[in-house]
Amino acid sequence: MSCWILFLAPLGFLPLVTPTCPLSCQCSANVINCMSRELTEGMLPASFSPSTHILYLNNNQLTHIPSGLLDNLKSLQLASLWGNPWECDCNILYLRSWLQWQQNRTLYRNLVCASPEHLRGRIIAYLSEDEIIATCQFWYCNLALISQICLFLFLLFQAVLLLFVILFLHRFQRIAKEARQTNKEIHQHVDTWAPLSENAHDLD
Repeated sequence: MSCWILFLAPLGFLPLVTPTCPLSCQCSANVINCMSRELTEGMLPASFSPSTHILYLNNNQLTHIPSGLLDNLKSLQLASLWGNPWECDCNILYLRSWLQWQQNRTLYRNLVCASPEHLRGRIIAYLSEDEIIATCQFWYCNLALISQICLFLFLLFQAVLLLFVILFLHRFQRIAKEARQTNKEIHQHVDTWAPLSENAHDLD
């Protein structure tokens, strides 16, 4: 028996994903009330209780539902999700897929896109996958364009910096050349004055 305890003891230190109630929400065994709590998707837990029958997430600041959040709610009878500023981009694919699996999609006709502009007011459950993917591609194109602009500015900065270095080296070489020339002239004058000083000493 003690061997089994020693074997199982380390398992107690493993992290477990347990359903939690978001801060400021009211949760019971079957009902999770997060209505009008100014929730964002970052404030949602990793999962809700599997025994949840009713879920209120309406009138918040949710732009999408994290992937997998609703998958374990096998007993769910009602999910109130309206009144959120849904962004119909790549992140909305999970919610759209979940809505597509619901038996009565008409219950979710009030879930509409708040952005982007060309999809505003569209019902999420009836969006085509191509429309969302096109938005994703548009986002990737914007990211690629921004990356190229940043790369161009970086290369331009490097070119300007290189130009300053070249100019500085040319100026340094000119100063060094002038210094060598001056030093040479000083040595020539010293060599010229040396015999004169020796002759003056002989005359004395």
